[in-house]
Amino acid sequence: MRDLAIRVENLGKQYKIGAVRYRHDTLRDELVGRLKTLFGFNGHSAPTIGPPRSASVDRDFIWAIKGLTFEVERGEVVGIIGPNGAGKSTLLKILSRITAPTSGYAEMQGRVGSLLEVGTGFHPELTGRENIYLNGAILGMKKTEIDRKFDEIVAFAETEKFLETPLKHYSSGMYVRLAFAVAAHLEPEILIVDEVLAVGDVQFQKKCLGKMQDISKGQGRTVLFVSHSMDAIQRLCSKCLLFRGGALIANGDTASTVAHYLSGNSRRGCPNEWIDVSQLGRTGTGEARFVAVQYSSLNEAAAFQAYSNGPLEFLLDIVSDSVRSIGSIAVTLYSLSGIKLVNADTVSLGRPITLRKGRNFVRLRIEKLYLNPDVYVVGLWLANPVAATRTGGEFDHVQSVFEIDVVKLGSQSPGMRPHSDGVVTSPFHLLEVT
Repeated sequence: MRDLAIRVENLGKQYKIGAVRYRHDTLRDELVGRLKTLFGFNGHSAPTIGPPRSASVDRDFIWAIKGLTFEVERGEVVGIIGPNGAGKSTLLKILSRITAPTSGYAEMQGRVGSLLEVGTGFHPELTGRENIYLNGAILGMKKTEIDRKFDEIVAFAETEKFLETPLKHYSSGMYVRLAFAVAAHLEPEILIVDEVLAVGDVQFQKKCLGKMQDISKGQGRTVLFVSHSMDAIQRLCSKCLLFRGGALIANGDTASTVAHYLSGNSRRGCPNEWIDVSQLGRTGTGEARFVAVQYSSLNEAAAFQAYSNGPLEFLLDIVSDSVRSIGSIAVTLYSLSGIKLVNADTVSLGRPITLRKGRNFVRLRIEKLYLNPDVYVVGLWLANPVAATRTGGEFDHVQSVFEIDVVKLGSQSPGMRPHSDGVVTSPFHLLEVT
C-alpha cells in the first residue's frame, strides 16, 4: 500500500474579477459610508444600499486552477514548474490552508511548514526571537521543542546580532533567512517552499537547497518546491508537476517534465534578427530588464547560425529605470532537458558595468562554442554581485528566451570540454556597452 503524504482530487480555485468591494476596512469607513448612503451623498437623488449605480460591476469569474488531481508519496521531493500565472502559488496557498478551494479537496498527512512569500507567518513589530516562537506555535510546536531547535535556527539564519530587533527593520534577505530557517528546522512532515528563495543570495540559496535535500533524503520528509531555476529543480527533485493556464499538463520524472516545459516555452530564434523578450515570463525586481536580444556567429558561410567551435555574439537590449552598476550579466545555454551547459557571466570577468537610465546595448561574444550540433535553449540573467547586497540583487532572469540551432560547419569536431560539474567552458568577452 502506498504511503501518501498529499492527495489532491479535482481541486479548483475560482476568483471573481473586476468586482466592486462592499467591505469597509475600518469602523470609521463603515459609518461614513452608511451616512453618505443615508443622506444621498452618492451622486443620486434617492438613497441606495450597496455600490453606486455608476460603478461598473463585472460578474466575470476566473479559475486560477481547475481539475487538479495528483498524489505525492511520503519522502518525495516534487518540483512544481510553469510560467508566471500558471496557478502554482494558488495551489500552494490551498495546501498551506491559507485559502480554501472552490471545488475538490486536498488531504495532507502531517504537520505542514510553508514559506510562500517574504514574512509569511511573521509579525513586523515583534523581534526575531519572538517571531521564532510565534511561528513555531503556529506550526503546532511546544515551547520545549522550539527551545531545543532555537540555537540551530539562529545559526542557520545567521541573524544572531539582530535577534532583539523588530522584523520591520529587517531587509527582505534577512526576512527570508529567518523564515526559511524556522520553516525547515521545526520538523514539519511536509515542507512547502515557493520561489521566495530567489530573494536570498546565491550562497544562502545553496544552503537552503542542501537543507531541503537533508530534510527529504536524510529525514524522509516530503518537500514541494516551486522554482523557475531548472538547475535547482534538476538537483533537488525526483519528480515534477508542470502547470500551464491553471491546469496540470505533465506529471512525471524531472528530466522529461523539464524538457516538456522548456520546449513548449521557447521560440526558435533567427540570426541577426531582434527577438522580443519584453513579454516573456521572468523573475527579478524589473528595475533593469532585458527587452530584446540578437545573435550571430559572424560567419556568412554558416548563414550566421551558431556552429561547433565557432564564435557566437549576442547583442542585448537592456532598459534600466536609473543609473546603476551591474556586476553580473549572463547569457546561458541549456540542453533541452534543462542542464546548464554554457554560462557566459560577466561576474567572472570582474568588470562591473554601468547602465544609464533608459536603453542600453551590451555586446557579449563567446569566442569558441564547445557544443555538439543540436538544439539548445538560451536564457538571460541580470544582477548585482552577491557581495554588494544582502538580497542578491536579481534584476531580471528569463530562464527560457528562445531555442537556438548549433550546426556543424565543414568537418570540424565538436570539441567538447566538459568541466567536472558538467558545465562546458567556453571563453567569452564583453565587447562594448553603449
